[in-house]
Amino acid sequence: MKRSGRPLFSALLFVFLAATLICRVAIRRRSFSFSSAIAELGSSGLITQEEEEIVFNETLLEFASIDPGDFKLKQEVDLISDYDHTRRTHRRHFSSMSSNHHRQEIPSKYPVTTLRSPQVYRYWSEFKRNLRFWSRRKAYEPNIMLDLIRLVKNPIDSHYNNSVVVQRYSSCAVVGNSGTLLNSQYGGFIDKHEVVIRLNNAKTLRFEKRVGSKTNISFVNSNILHLCARRESCHCHPYGESVAIVMYICQPIHVLDYTVCKHSHQAPLVITDPRFDVLCARIVKYYSVKRFLEEKATEGFKDWSKDHEGSLFHYSSGMQAVMLAVGICEKVSIFGFGKLNSTKHHYHTNQKAELKLHDYEAEYELYRDLEYNPRAIPFLPKTFKIPLVKVFH
Repeated sequence: MKRSGRPLFSALLFVFLAATLICRVAIRRRSFSFSSAIAELGSSGLITQEEEEIVFNETLLEFASIDPGDFKLKQEVDLISDYDHTRRTHRRHFSSMSSNHHRQEIPSKYPVTTLRSPQVYRYWSEFKRNLRFWSRRKAYEPNIMLDLIRLVKNPIDSHYNNSVVVQRYSSCAVVGNSGTLLNSQYGGFIDKHEVVIRLNNAKTLRFEKRVGSKTNISFVNSNILHLCARRESCHCHPYGESVAIVMYICQPIHVLDYTVCKHSHQAPLVITDPRFDVLCARIVKYYSVKRFLEEKATEGFKDWSKDHEGSLFHYSSGMQAVMLAVGICEKVSIFGFGKLNSTKHHYHTNQKAELKLHDYEAEYELYRDLEYNPRAIPFLPKTFKIPLVKVFH
């Protein structure tokens, strides 16, 4: 019996809408049970104010551990895995997705352009293996912080050196893209660090005095690589072809871009471990919810979910780059994180508004804790050594 030839994108779109609705309902129900439990315990007189704070903290940790986008992600992985490149109906569907963009009303964020190339099918088996490996490792495992040197630093070092030193870099500068950098002169100091990490291919040309010119690691989200994949040889090297690229996966289909592009990249192209992604997501959500409840004491978890669109909430590329540096560096200097009403969102673009997808203020609180109170950061293993962190404003 032949398999159904229904369009894959229609299924993906349906799952996206259904998953969003289901996740929102689930979060609201769960958040209601959390807040209700605390309210009932407090009103019953069975716990003291001090004990109530302990219960609240545990509840906050539990709520931060919920990923409302997990259901949609697993559905997308399953649907992509079912694709059969040997069937003409499937090939026609994927090749027509981009050309029928306006007629089908495909969301612009959906990555379809990479699928137009006939070369994709040569890599399809490898892509499926990579996707399965990536999705199966997407779990909460805080000890991943202890393994970042092996997973990220060593593959980069081995590409440039015959021998690999299994220890942290002596110093790292993480250079964000905030418009506040236009008011600084940190360029020379940034370049003195052993390793300089830059974000999402931000320009350095004509900004050298403010942001420096040296780049050792280009940290990007997979949307950036997807845009680069449209270019000949997947060109994604604003800092030079010898600079290593580290990225996290925003959408499962972007594993295809990685599969295709890594063959044309001379420098290492490394995907962050999904367990590291999960850890970063929990930390950011914890700070975001904590900040929300402190500022709006009369509101609860369900109100936070409504404010942050549930499954759409995500950490920024800068936050994960900082956490990566925390894992592989002895000293971490942070530049270009923060905002002023008088400055642009990015120093190298005209973008003024911040992305609602992220909670930047919550991430700034995380950086302050990294600098002044590192043990207040949740979910990190007790055996993990937090390096010296300095935020430059």
